[in-house]
Amino acid sequence: MEQTAATTGTRHIRPRLVGVVTSDKAVKTIKVEASFLAKHRKYGKYVRRRTVVLAHDPEERAHLGDRVEVMACRPVSKTKRYRLLNILHAAPREE
Repeated sequence: MEQTAATTGTRHIRPRLVGVVTSDKAVKTIKVEASFLAKHRKYGKYVRRRTVVLAHDPEERAHLGDRVEVMACRPVSKTKRYRLLNILHAAPREE
């Protein structure tokens, strides 16, 4: 019998990103920007890089400026491949 993830009860570890919400205008969707430092191949200097992903936020809990953690998941739409896990630090609200 071939063992699969369903039979063994184990799953792959899904990639997670920590970043800042840069847009919350779309319905149930947030844009998250994760910045990191990467070493330049030739010169060895550290350069700032960023990854921008769209994440599914069904309850619309995250807002502009919040620091959030997102996790990779099955495709939710054409461009959304991540979902919101939790809000690490909420930005101050102006109301």
